[in-house]
Amino acid sequence: MTIQTLVQHLRLEPHPEGGYYRETYRSAEILPQSALPDGFDGDRHFCTAIYFLITENNFSALHRIRSDETWHFYSGEALEVIEIDTAGTLIITHVGKEINAGEVFQYTVKAGHWFGSRVKKGGEYSLVGCTVSPGFDFKDFEMAQREDLFQNYPQHAAVIREMTR
Repeated sequence: MTIQTLVQHLRLEPHPEGGYYRETYRSAEILPQSALPDGFDGDRHFCTAIYFLITENNFSALHRIRSDETWHFYSGEALEVIEIDTAGTLIITHVGKEINAGEVFQYTVKAGHWFGSRVKKGGEYSLVGCTVSPGFDFKDFEMAQREDLFQNYPQHAAVIREMTR
């Protein structure tokens, strides 16, 4: 499969953090704000899901959301998920098909962690799915500011430089 074939066949659109995406599921059921943890502004769907395609020489910039996000591998080369947890620990996970090389088919980034992703070095693209619960809403999305991350996590300056715009 080519990148262009995937974009056309899956009807993908550019994503604000980098790459391409299309929402494939949004549950009909709603969680009222009163049932959600602090920080949510309004009701949310139980769950949402997207296709997400990232290509070589591009990356999904560091950002965070208020929900857990589970990544599912579909096609291409492994996706390198880079995150900084709430304690400031750098975590790098390869979501891919080579389980004998330490890659995993699924991985969940916890709510509130800074995270981004890129195709594993040498790969052309990575096609994954992302499932978010409580469901994704752009009101819960925060793009990282490079200078703020430098101040809070100076030990990760090289990764922050690579994974922010």
